[in-house]
Amino acid sequence: MTKSILIDTTVCTACRGCQVACKQWHDLPAEATQNVGSFQNPQDLTFTTYKLVRMEEEMIQGRLEWLFFPDQCRHCEEAPCLETAYDEQAIYRDPATGAILYTQATRSLDAEEIAGSCPYNIPRKAADGTISKCDFCNDRIHNGLQPACVTACPTGAMTFGDREEILSFASKRLAKVKQKFPKAMLLDPDEVNVIYLVAFDPALYSEYAVASSNRKGITRAVALRKMMGPLSKVVRV
Repeated sequence: MTKSILIDTTVCTACRGCQVACKQWHDLPAEATQNVGSFQNPQDLTFTTYKLVRMEEEMIQGRLEWLFFPDQCRHCEEAPCLETAYDEQAIYRDPATGAILYTQATRSLDAEEIAGSCPYNIPRKAADGTISKCDFCNDRIHNGLQPACVTACPTGAMTFGDREEILSFASKRLAKVKQKFPKAMLLDPDEVNVIYLVAFDPALYSEYAVASSNRKGITRAVALRKMMGPLSKVVRV
C-alpha cells in the first residue's frame, strides 16, 4: 500500500534533525557552507543533500514569524519526472510504497529535462550526470522501519503511514490548526505523498512549496510521447 508522510510545519522547530538523519542514513558527505546571514545551510538542495530545512523570517500581521520548511521530494502520485524519463532502468516507482526512485542509469538522461519537469524543483545533478533526490528511505520501509527523517524528528512534526490513514490524520490536524491559524492549508494533498501543512501563504515558505504552475503537468517530451503512443517506446542510444 502506498505510503505517505505528513510534515506539520506548525510544530517544526528547524532543529535540522531530519536533515542530519538523512545524511547519516544515506552516508552522504557534509556540504561546504558559509555564513550568508541565514541559519539555513546549505543554501539549497544538492546532489548530496536530499533534505533541507528552509528558513524564512517574515512579518505577518505586524508580528515576526519564523517559517520552517523541511524540503524534499514529494513522491508524486503521477510523477512528471518518471513520465519524462520514460526509462524504467533510470527512474521507477516502487508499487509497494509509491516511492519514486532514481538509479545510476539516470546519467543517460537529460538532467535539465528531468529537473525541468519537476513542479517542486527537486532533482539535482552530479558532475558525472547522475541525478539524485530523496528516496523515501525505501529500504527502511521494506524492513518495517520509518524513514530516517521521521524517526529523528523530536517534535512529532513528521508522521508516516499508509496513505489513506495519513490523509485522514492530515484533515483532522488541519481542522485543529485552523483554530489558531485560519489560513492554514495542506499543500497538494491529492497529488503528492509528502504532504505539508502550513499556517500561512505557502509562497512565504518556499518558491516551490506548491506545484509551480509553469512546471506542473505534462512536459513537451511527455506530451509528444502521449501523442505518439506505443511508437514512442524507442531504444535509447
